[in-house]
Amino acid sequence: MPMASQEDQDLKMSLRESMQQHESPEPKRSKPWENSATGVEPEEVRNRRTQRELMAAAAEKRMASTRSYAPPATKSVEIGKNVQIADMCMEEVKSPVATAVKTVESVDIRGLEGDSKGKGVNFEQIGGISGISDTSLSVLEADELFLMIFGNRVSKDVLAQWSNQGIRFSADPETSMGLVQHEGGPCGVLAAIQAFVLKYLLFFPEESDNVAAKMPINLSMRRAPNNVSAASDNLSSLSEGKKSRALVRSMNEILFLCGRNERALIASLNILDGDFVGSMNGSDDEIIAKVLGGLSVESGSDLQKVLRVDTFTSQSSALQKLEAMLPIFRSRMGALLFLISALLSRGLDNVQEDRDDPSQPLVTAPFGHASQEIVNLLLSGSAVANVFDGKMDLGGGMFVKGISTTVEVGFLTLLESLNFCKVGQYLKCPRWPIWVVGSESHYTVLFALDTKVQEENELENRESQIRRAFDGQDQSGGGGFISVDGFHQVVREANINLPTEKIEHLCSTGFIVWSEFWQALLDLDKNLGGVKDSTGLMGKKVFDLYHFNGIAKSVVSFSYLYGSESPVQKPRITKLRVSVPPRWTPEEFMADVPVTSGAGGNEFGGEVSKPPPRQHAPLVDCIRTRWPRSVCNWEGDAPSIV
Repeated sequence: MPMASQEDQDLKMSLRESMQQHESPEPKRSKPWENSATGVEPEEVRNRRTQRELMAAAAEKRMASTRSYAPPATKSVEIGKNVQIADMCMEEVKSPVATAVKTVESVDIRGLEGDSKGKGVNFEQIGGISGISDTSLSVLEADELFLMIFGNRVSKDVLAQWSNQGIRFSADPETSMGLVQHEGGPCGVLAAIQAFVLKYLLFFPEESDNVAAKMPINLSMRRAPNNVSAASDNLSSLSEGKKSRALVRSMNEILFLCGRNERALIASLNILDGDFVGSMNGSDDEIIAKVLGGLSVESGSDLQKVLRVDTFTSQSSALQKLEAMLPIFRSRMGALLFLISALLSRGLDNVQEDRDDPSQPLVTAPFGHASQEIVNLLLSGSAVANVFDGKMDLGGGMFVKGISTTVEVGFLTLLESLNFCKVGQYLKCPRWPIWVVGSESHYTVLFALDTKVQEENELENRESQIRRAFDGQDQSGGGGFISVDGFHQVVREANINLPTEKIEHLCSTGFIVWSEFWQALLDLDKNLGGVKDSTGLMGKKVFDLYHFNGIAKSVVSFSYLYGSESPVQKPRITKLRVSVPPRWTPEEFMADVPVTSGAGGNEFGGEVSKPPPRQHAPLVDCIRTRWPRSVCNWEGDAPSIV
């Protein structure tokens, strides 16, 4: 019996068995309905339990298939045919160089092998640019993908939001460097792509001039030229070609990041057949809009009918494919197709393994917002749910996962300022001064033109070192306190020589709070491992940040006030002047005392005697999680993160 048929039969049998009445295993969560008067399991709970059982059964059967079956070395793949083979663990896959010499092989969404050359970038010949496989998903894979994204109780409004958002630049000259959002929901996808686009536009402008140029295998190791630390602020005069090439490179980098720099899977629509589209009149965007006019995606079977997936291990071929597909990504299905591409590049089994609770959909109810898992997947390549560094041990052999490596662009959140979470140093201090900013309901982007805003002076570096050691012993989920044993470990690791009476005082309650520990370090001389600064000047910074909110909102113009035109719908960009006081002497800085320049003076341009009058907005609270006690100022309307 063929492999796929045998697997389908086994899986169906497993699913039938899972639906039969039998004694349930010991529950991992409380079930309040068991204590109710009726003892009847509510329909919502039953549906969620069934969904988890179905997905677990599917994963178990695929893992069993891996142990019992080895796919043939070569097998042809026909366009439109369902192809499904055994799982392939990431560690067991051969390098792209070794697999590039192979012929076309059958590879499902969990494989990692093969290569291909692109055949062209004309829109009419998009289907000719393929990787090692050009396939549709199986019914089971499509159902699993749909449930993973939306769950089984998604509303039509949420589906409409995610099916009507393209990836396109703003037509407004002032914000033309930014991706515009018209629907609520996919902002997490757009903001992550936007952050990478800014990386290329600001710090690698020459790479946007030739999309076919060869890219390094390790995308995360690149640096700006040594003599360049600040980018141009002339973001409104970028050509369409330069912006498009930056977009293509950004999408390519994200997908290969999800695929561990070994592969990228690119999802497209098989209804956009080259011959059919080529026979229609109009621009690419107009033709695609007509073809997609009646398309509705409300289930896994709908996805299975229209989705086509190309697998690439050659970055140059993937770049050509993405460039040819730009009209499709600009269409109303663009954001959803890119999210699907990222999930498939990571591998659905790997995505579920990343998550703390795989039973929950990635798009959150009831408003359809992108979850933190989606944002983390696009920023770090792993769909973890948390933003702290590393793993957190919950005891009893249980732990939750955070970010495990340095990232190219980072993340800040308003929730940290409200003490709901703690963003780790990996996301807070990315390689480039660009951050996705999260609020309770929206994602925007914050960036600087000068990489020096990330640099630390001697005392700042000392604080980061001590805080990193402290956080390494913090098992409170970012609560800012550690045990006595953990405290002694921090003191030894950071080489701090506190007086005995001070140590006894800090340990008197049985736990040590960061704020009290830090105050003790402020009073401890530098030569004893503290950070006391007799000059009171070191740590001062003044620099500019820019905030971009891609959601289109009405902007009332002068002409509108007099009835000559309608309000303008456009994104918003705001320039902020940020003043960071000396960490070591905040009272002196806030007083009206002149400060002279010197070795410990302002690093970014001149003398500063007192910060300008402070302005406040929720974005300022986010900025202060990165630069504590910073004071922000701007002209015009306050920057909005909603």
